[in-house]
Amino acid sequence: MKTLELTDLIKTYAVRRGVLGRRSGSVQAVSGVSIRVPAGTTYGLVGETGCGKSTLGRCAARLNEPDDGTVMVGDDEITRLRGGQLRDVRRKVQTVFQDPFASLNPRMSIRSIVREPLTIHGLHAGKRDERVRALLEQVGLNPEWAGRYPHELSGGQRQRVGIARALAVEPDVIVLDEPVSALDVSVQAGVLNLLCDLQDTLGLTYLFISHDLSVVRHLSHQVGVMYLGRIVESGPADEVYATPRHPYTQALLSSIPLPDPRAERTRERIVLTGDLPSPMSPPPGCHFHTRCTKATEICSRLVPETRMTPAGQSVACHHAEL
Repeated sequence: MKTLELTDLIKTYAVRRGVLGRRSGSVQAVSGVSIRVPAGTTYGLVGETGCGKSTLGRCAARLNEPDDGTVMVGDDEITRLRGGQLRDVRRKVQTVFQDPFASLNPRMSIRSIVREPLTIHGLHAGKRDERVRALLEQVGLNPEWAGRYPHELSGGQRQRVGIARALAVEPDVIVLDEPVSALDVSVQAGVLNLLCDLQDTLGLTYLFISHDLSVVRHLSHQVGVMYLGRIVESGPADEVYATPRHPYTQALLSSIPLPDPRAERTRERIVLTGDLPSPMSPPPGCHFHTRCTKATEICSRLVPETRMTPAGQSVACHHAEL
């Protein structure tokens, strides 16, 4: 069991246009984000498409190189590792991707897909097929399906293969990048329950990325809300869902359907006006002020400081009631 900690992480991409690919601008996908995920817990990262949450997850797993900041896994700072040391990190931090079909090689059997990381890292020599069978059983798949190919499985079954592959090298941290968004609702529940059971059994630490707040609530101990590269609110999941402080969090939560039809008809909804600003030219000051119902003149000039509530929530808003 190990803690995942990201400190002041920054990631910028160059924007290139034309046949010659000349640089025409840049996008700061992640702007000085800091989060801490205690060992054996889940941090749910939510936000609209394009807010930078997947980029943050890829930086945490060293699939993307951050421009600045640090990534700590336990006591190890992994941001600037290279070569063999970086390969060791791949064992500690694994990723499960959004599309279970695109993330699996269609030319490889399920046995080969799950066995590959064992070969790369030199693990379980002489007993790899046994290890593959045990992993398939652990994620709720029939070990006899090891000879099948991805196209012969359903979406939920393919995602379980992706989870088995991630578990093969016995990681401490798993970055789950929209792992159930491509699945039917009934299948989502089975995969989420599997992830909960694996965490309880193996003591895994999860960074769970999603745009669906109801899914995040099911799994997360802490929640962070991201908008245009910044964390605008974070804290214990129960507190964030019960008393959201940031106007953006309030708007997102008001869009979740309620199971009670009467309550659904009578509750107040917060409708965001305007489109998400371009990340190439984000608004000055608070990035959210162009869509915020509480915005005043100060919001367009100054980036709000992050403040803490007595319940342990952090919120970056000039007008948040603490």
